Amino acid sequence: MFKNIVFGLALISVVACGSKPRVDLKEEMVELKPSAQHEVIASEVANLLESYSYKKVPMTDSLSKIVFENLIESMDQGRNYLLASDVADFKQFETTISQDFRKGDLSAPFYIFNVYTKRYLEAMEFALGEIDKPHDFSIDENYIAYRKELPYFESDEELKDQWRKRVKYDLLNLELTATNKDSVDVDKNKETLRKRYTNIISQAKKTNSNDAFQLIMTALTDAVDPHTTYYNPSFAQAFNEGMSNTFEGIGARLQMENEMVTIKEIIIGGPAFKDKSLNVDDRIIGVAQGDGEFDDIIGWRIDAAVAKIKGPKGTVVRLKIIPAGQELTAQPKIVSLKREKIVISEESAQKEIKQVKGADGKTYKVGLIKLPKFYIDFEAYRKRDPDYKSTTRDVRLILDTLKTEKVDAVMLDLRNNGGGSLQEAIELTGLFIDKGPVVQVRDVRNRVEVDSDEDPGVSWDGPFGVLINRFSASASEIFAGAIQDYGRGVILGSQSYGKGTVQSAIEMERFISATNKLLIKARGDEVDPDTPTGAPEFGQINITMGKFYRVNGSSTQHKGVTPDVVFPTQFSAEKFGESSEPSALPWDQIKPSNFKQIGDLSAAADKLTTLHVDRMKTSPEYAYLLEDIEEFKKLDSIQEISLNEVELQKERDKTKQKNRARINKGLEIRGLPLWKEGEPQPKTEFDFVLDESLNVMTDYINQVKAVSTN
Repeated sequence: MFKNIVFGLALISVVACGSKPRVDLKEEMVELKPSAQHEVIASEVANLLESYSYKKVPMTDSLSKIVFENLIESMDQGRNYLLASDVADFKQFETTISQDFRKGDLSAPFYIFNVYTKRYLEAMEFALGEIDKPHDFSIDENYIAYRKELPYFESDEELKDQWRKRVKYDLLNLELTATNKDSVDVDKNKETLRKRYTNIISQAKKTNSNDAFQLIMTALTDAVDPHTTYYNPSFAQAFNEGMSNTFEGIGARLQMENEMVTIKEIIIGGPAFKDKSLNVDDRIIGVAQGDGEFDDIIGWRIDAAVAKIKGPKGTVVRLKIIPAGQELTAQPKIVSLKREKIVISEESAQKEIKQVKGADGKTYKVGLIKLPKFYIDFEAYRKRDPDYKSTTRDVRLILDTLKTEKVDAVMLDLRNNGGGSLQEAIELTGLFIDKGPVVQVRDVRNRVEVDSDEDPGVSWDGPFGVLINRFSASASEIFAGAIQDYGRGVILGSQSYGKGTVQSAIEMERFISATNKLLIKARGDEVDPDTPTGAPEFGQINITMGKFYRVNGSSTQHKGVTPDVVFPTQFSAEKFGESSEPSALPWDQIKPSNFKQIGDLSAAADKLTTLHVDRMKTSPEYAYLLEDIEEFKKLDSIQEISLNEVELQKERDKTKQKNRARINKGLEIRGLPLWKEGEPQPKTEFDFVLDESLNVMTDYINQVKAVSTN
């Protein structure tokens, strides 16, 4: 949950500039130092990673290089702030930093962090000084906002010029995004930007050693395994509260990316999900309470931004949004949402009966079950409550209903299902197979345990399909893999995430010796004054302790599950999922478990793919999907933004027209009214993958009928 939002400053970053700052930073900036508690925890975490975790990674020179790179990148994500000379200076620690963790020596990463923080504050003071200088918006020059693929600046002059352009861009963007273009208030725009930069400086100066320590520890754990994470006491409490599955807000998970709060997940059933106006990767640049004025939140710490967005149920929050895939110069849209109490445990399985016309001209009934997560009320289950809520119990009832409705097939939609209860994945599989092994788990001692469905009988024995995508992970992959291995149903969609590891959450208190506690106490910092009441004093570590394997012996790790009928996707394995993580555990195999395959669907899958491909040759919706994928890929290129007002306005207008044309093309394909100028943007929900998957299911129904007839 907090893997990539560990620290606001580190993800909003700073720049080094040669001009004299407007305030004496040496007097105002306090050099951060690690506490005795930090040093002890760092040493114990390093020991756990070397000897206790599944991967058992030694603190070597090669690991140090990865930790070093993680630390630099997490601070200066867009390479807008540090000079090449700064990075060259830091390289003295490149091959020793992980060994220092083992010794509890955090002097090197704290040195890097302090230099970075100083550069940041210098940069923002320079930016403040640039606001009132004259800016010529008629000349032709370009600005590159995100420079991750470009080298660090070689000189202070190059870097200063980047920030001159940044200020110019921010002022120009405020002008072009004004609601009333005929009455642009230049002084008001300057004041808005001045407040933005001043707030960024204020947020940065609130950074404490615990913030730095969290960032530093994440650089270490990410180098070992993307799912191993240390949480400081404050973050540990927030993580555990998140696991309780209740909060009040808009129902979205947020992450700071390149100075902007970015939506990374829409919670099923929440206000954002119901409204359909927000999407993953939308960027929130402003927040207003009810009908109040917008606060510009660009550059805010993530916790400060979240505090503005969250709030009591029943209250209204308005968000100023730059839609995903659009340039920062795009006209923001305003989304108004009423906050609610989000009870994630209520993300229940939902059913729908789809009437689908098959290639033979007949209409078939397909029971669609959407499952957002694998859930169970553990507390009620432990208390032996006969009415405890769980995925399997809910789906069993749905299947009973679908049978009374005489559906011809059932399809389970696991897209974006990130997992959940392993027990439920096993028991749900048992609704579709008689009984037998479902998943194998290998632990840190290489012992393999086979988890099986022991309940004989099935709830549905007819044609069955499972729909997955790149964000179907963990328990979803265990279920889909078992269905595929048994030959019980066809898997549709795109390759799954590839998260095949098992984590345990352990409080660090267990590993802090009495001697070290006395040492910490002697230094007088045994309790962080900012630690919330009830938080684990030394934080906690979520550490990888095992690995999942399918019943055929293949790991779900890294590779995930490959569908029988594959759909194109914009989310490539190189950019998204486990295989995009440099430190991810590799794929491997173990001995297959003793399971009995129900049927061989390889021939059926080939036939279904052939029919699907033939259908796509004349499908305008398929062509539309491919165009969207190509547009998405273009976003990976380095984007230069014109700082010429006329040219930038042309680009904005062109983007606006292009977006309108894309939406209207989708509406036209579906025979819906077009979006006209002056009308609010329609809430479009084009789910071509689902529609075509239902078509594939009708093909599958006919194949099953043909086999039974023969």
